[in-house]
Amino acid sequence: MTDKPLTKSHGIILENRHTMQISGITDVDSFDERVICVYTQLGELTIKGRELHIDNMSIETGDMTISGDIWSAVYGDKEKKHPVSALGRLFK
Repeated sequence: MTDKPLTKSHGIILENRHTMQISGITDVDSFDERVICVYTQLGELTIKGRELHIDNMSIETGDMTISGDIWSAVYGDKEKKHPVSALGRLFK
């Protein structure tokens, strides 16, 4: 029997372009009222909009709820699952 690493699923539910529920979050890179950048089981995800707020976030489950005027959700590099911090990039 081979041990396969457990992978959590990743999903997005967007309701009325105002509330977004995301599962499978592995890290939060940055956030402000216009852009939220997170890393998921399937790579980088950037959410853009206006008056964005992270309402709930659970490190244990990897779930996040965002509210605001959501304009877009764009995936980036699929392989970039474990980011190097901004401080780490400065000292490379």
